[in-house]
Amino acid sequence: DGLVGNLRLWTVQELVSSVLLCNHKSIQGETVRKVCENFQCLDMGIFVHILSGRLLMLFICYPKCSTCQKAKKWLEGHHIDYSERHIVEDNPTYEELKDWFGKSGLPLKRFFNTSGMLYKEMKLKDKLPDMSEEEQLNLLSTNGMLVKRPIIVEGDTVLTGFKEAEWEEKLR
Repeated sequence: DGLVGNLRLWTVQELVSSVLLCNHKSIQGETVRKVCENFQCLDMGIFVHILSGRLLMLFICYPKCSTCQKAKKWLEGHHIDYSERHIVEDNPTYEELKDWFGKSGLPLKRFFNTSGMLYKEMKLKDKLPDMSEEEQLNLLSTNGMLVKRPIIVEGDTVLTGFKEAEWEEKLR
């Protein structure tokens, strides 16, 4: 905690430079989370990657979702390190969604939570075909409940939803 307390006084640039220069191995786990909370990072996932000295997979989920719970259990059972992000509290931005969509090679519809109540209430099944890619990305960025979950982002790999066979193939 003393380290975390001192870090609050540093600029993000100074912190990142120091971590990269020293490759400080003792900054891990809960300390990393506390540091990120202290800095209130816009993209906590990237900050965790920098602090840990290696890239961590970003696991975007809704904790109450049973599919997300199964996916998290699968990650933990396979001893895969990840940074968790709550999809409603920290909804993906337009820029993130555009980037992930481009990397994924998936149709944009696969980023929508088509089984969700909000998707159905908004009658998006009928509206999406007439919407541009930009309009769809903007819509997704307005509410995390519209976004398919979980989402895995690791480098150029982006997965939507939890399909165990796909995760076995792409995350091992």
